[in-house]
Amino acid sequence: MSDLPLSLSLPLILFYLTVLVLAAEGLNRLTDTHGEFTRKIVHIGSGNVVLLAWWLQIPTTIGIGAAIVAGIIALLSYSVPILPSLNSVGRKSLGTFFYAVSFGVLFACFWTKHPEFTVIGILIMAWGDGLAAVVGQRFGQHPYEIFGGKKSLEGSLTMFLVSFLMAGLILTSTQGNPLSSWGIALVVAMVATGLESFSWLGIDNLLVPLGSTFCAFYLSRIIILTN
Repeated sequence: MSDLPLSLSLPLILFYLTVLVLAAEGLNRLTDTHGEFTRKIVHIGSGNVVLLAWWLQIPTTIGIGAAIVAGIIALLSYSVPILPSLNSVGRKSLGTFFYAVSFGVLFACFWTKHPEFTVIGILIMAWGDGLAAVVGQRFGQHPYEIFGGKKSLEGSLTMFLVSFLMAGLILTSTQGNPLSSWGIALVVAMVATGLESFSWLGIDNLLVPLGSTFCAFYLSRIIILTN
């Protein structure tokens, strides 16, 4: 963990997010890159900020405050073309807003005592959902639909594998028990993949991180109590 003071940690995170958004905006405005691709860049990149916050030991209140600000910006971006790399005007999804809400809830519930579980939920949402969408759009040959949400088996498999990897690596590094950690990761991956299938209005951006985190947390507590 870093010993940087908050006066340096916050500018570092702000710099990272600024570069991320500017890069996505540049691709969106100056090239023929598809808007959905730039949104996935922001989706995955903004999720990675939780690792930086973990390393820098950002206070819980700062994380919650940042989530509130991000949520407000997301809501505004649905009707005002603030940042096209975040949302298309008129897009029928509240995914970006739900994404910010999930950050705030997970920071409030776990960040102070168990930050690793916040990291699990956010990274599964960022990388799992982000890569699942990319793979599904480019290579999906076996589509299916749940409550109006169009998915593919290829995308869902990507979601499962990435979720399993993220949860397993974080749990192993923090709990030190590879067998139980990867067992929990297997269940978490199944839960995350199932929840990601429900994408009505972007609700998966809320269900996946919360479901993944709470599943990992309670399974970990059960294993600790039974040992």
